[in-house]
Amino acid sequence: MAAPYLRTRPALQAALRPLAPKPRLQSFPRRPNSTTTPTTTTTATPTEPTIAAVVDPSSLSRRLKLSAYATALAAVLGVGYYYATDTRASVHQYLVPRLLRTVFPDAEEAHHVGTAALKGLYETGLHIRERVPESANGPLSVNVFGKQLLNPIGISAGLDKDAEIPDPLFALGAGVVEVGGCTPFPQEGNPKPRVFRIPSVDGLINRYGLNSRGADAMATRLRERLRKFARSVGLTDNEVLNEEGTDGIPPGSLHPGRLLCVQIAKNKKTDEKDVNAVIRDYVYCVDKLAPYADVLVVNVSSPNTPGLRDLQATEPLTKLLSAVVDAAQQTKRKTKPRVMVKVSPDEDDDTQMEGVVEAVWNSGVDGVIVGNTTKRRTGIVPKGVKLIDDEPKILHEEGGFSGPALFDRTVSLIGRYRKMLDGYALKSESDKSPAQKVLFASGGITNGEQALRVLNAGASVAMVYTAMVYGGSGTITRIKTEMKEKLADKSA
Repeated sequence: MAAPYLRTRPALQAALRPLAPKPRLQSFPRRPNSTTTPTTTTTATPTEPTIAAVVDPSSLSRRLKLSAYATALAAVLGVGYYYATDTRASVHQYLVPRLLRTVFPDAEEAHHVGTAALKGLYETGLHIRERVPESANGPLSVNVFGKQLLNPIGISAGLDKDAEIPDPLFALGAGVVEVGGCTPFPQEGNPKPRVFRIPSVDGLINRYGLNSRGADAMATRLRERLRKFARSVGLTDNEVLNEEGTDGIPPGSLHPGRLLCVQIAKNKKTDEKDVNAVIRDYVYCVDKLAPYADVLVVNVSSPNTPGLRDLQATEPLTKLLSAVVDAAQQTKRKTKPRVMVKVSPDEDDDTQMEGVVEAVWNSGVDGVIVGNTTKRRTGIVPKGVKLIDDEPKILHEEGGFSGPALFDRTVSLIGRYRKMLDGYALKSESDKSPAQKVLFASGGITNGEQALRVLNAGASVAMVYTAMVYGGSGTITRIKTEMKEKLADKSA
């Protein structure tokens, strides 16, 4: 039976073949317009490119457009960067301060945001800076404590309470930056709210109460700052402190032609009547902070610490300043930090001022900063200016007032202190003429003309604070520009 089946199998396969499914062929990409055969190959010559090598005109156009857009964007970003980070940019005067006041009604919160912004931008290299270089022999150069400063404009204490942003502030063009006030141990200060704006008179009232993280915390920050600088120039900490291999750069500021002042004060809980306890507070601060300061500032004039201004009486002030000077001389550094005392603008009768002058000379202090915020409220509002909204109420908030209204008093006090300090020196019985005491002016300075007036009255440095709150990051540059213009006009 098998044989017939085998014989019929080929015939059966032939009959069923048309009904079988056709096998699928694997598809391959076709070569466009290819005329080659499996047995022939064409090779393009340099003078005869293949069609595949020809660039599509529309693709080339798109590439050129993208390149142009990228170049334009890069140019816009570059110009925007240089504009936004230049202290001369008007946005820093007219937009940013108003924006901060609008977004942050609480002045202290706006202060913290501004400090954090300056710190963060500096760390990323995107900080605001003065781009016009200054010369050591420029028209604004001045000699202070044997150092040739690039300019006589400073930033008062309060803006950088905990020494977090001295370098960003120097970048804004200041010749002097004062950080603090710093107390020996941390303290919270007075209850919030404690800072109030009065925009109609560009004024501030604050009753911070010397809120501070303490001398140890500030010393840690300043020490780390010094170590970073030392590493960046390939030196040790001690070499920087002793100005070895730094070309005379001050060990406090770490910037040529600039000085760093560190303001110190007593803790609120320390009884001001216990002079020895007060002295221990200040000396503790000196021991911790003196290595990192070019100038130590003894604050005995804050109106927001009860009894602090009582230390301006001649006897306790002499004891306190003498102790601070002695402690500063023990600083393990080649150049010892100078010592200044910051006095109140409210203790302005001749007897009070003469007592301060006597204490300054008898203690060996190097100079005086005149002055601080005022507790007085008379003469704050100029004629023709009307306070709006809740400003009349704010004006009578407890605390110290600062703003342009203090300027005339500052000029007067500088002139009087200059006369008294120089007159006391003439009474010296020493054969050697004593060095002239240095004066810094602080209070109401907002423009170049006012800065020149306090300098001509006898100050070596004009310091600002509230002017920066309302005038923005370009305030220092603007004041210096106005000063140069005034000096040029006089010499013409």
